[in-house]
Amino acid sequence: MGFRGVGFPEARARVRSRFKGYDVLAPMKSLQGQLLLASSKLLDPNFVRSVILLVQHNEDGALGLILNRPLETTIKQVCDQPPLELPCSLESPLYQGGPCDGPLMVVHDHEIGGQIEVLPEVHFTTDRSQIEPLLISEGGHVKCFVGYAGWQAGQLETEMETGSWLTLPAEAGQVFDPDEQEQWSKLMARVTLGRWIDPSQIPDDPNVN
Repeated sequence: MGFRGVGFPEARARVRSRFKGYDVLAPMKSLQGQLLLASSKLLDPNFVRSVILLVQHNEDGALGLILNRPLETTIKQVCDQPPLELPCSLESPLYQGGPCDGPLMVVHDHEIGGQIEVLPEVHFTTDRSQIEPLLISEGGHVKCFVGYAGWQAGQLETEMETGSWLTLPAEAGQVFDPDEQEQWSKLMARVTLGRWIDPSQIPDDPNVN
């Protein structure tokens, strides 16, 4: 758990090798910056009721992070332990980003210190030199993940066609929403009700009339 010296390209290559030989479909429009919501058809325990931020989606496949799977440990607790022993002031939970092993991955809203701008005010990095200042930053939002969700080229497209996932354009507030227990149900209500109602008229809390 923690820094493993594996950069983002290596993590993406690991995803490719994991699904070597998978049948590739025609590429769809990039869903980078979208949320994937697990539908009721998706019974894989790794993804049941999951909300995933798609960090990258291109002809090589896709990489995402589960936003609503907090672990029972904080970032500071992990950083205080060997071999990391890094200064850290973050008492927020560490998140299980997905079933694939990878480096520590950080999503944040700081303008400096991001390898990828996922969407406005949401940046992504796995680079240790960029992560270290974020661990002691004051203000802003920082969300740390171990593991990730990865799809080989064509795999996510196939899962979309079978109805495993619903999509929703992501907003920074949704990415950093601390209400993980209700996040999936709130967003599902927005997606399903949005078929008949203007989404801007749907309250954040579906119980509000």
